[in-house]
Amino acid sequence: MDLHISGEVLYWRGPSPHYFVPITGPQADEVADVARDLTYGWGCVPVDVTMGDATWATSLMPKDGGYLVPIRKAMREAAGLTEGDQVSMTVTLGAPSPRMARSRHE
Repeated sequence: MDLHISGEVLYWRGPSPHYFVPITGPQADEVADVARDLTYGWGCVPVDVTMGDATWATSLMPKDGGYLVPIRKAMREAAGLTEGDQVSMTVTLGAPSPRMARSRHE
């Protein structure tokens, strides 16, 4: 299943800073409908994310009835993204990419 997401880049300071794009509303409901079959724990859902020419494997994280899409540092820096920027991406739910599957089982 592919979701075409547009949203604002959020910054979370935490002990290790991260940047995310939220999935809310009907799209979050679509994820929730299949999350039980895809999750590997704590409600995290493995996905592939495509933004521009870049694609990477990551996991959606549940948050406040929606999900957060982590933006990898290398992808964020290559695109020149910072907090508050608007982005569009495609999130592919389903079986994790081979790289993600390897990293989960090694």
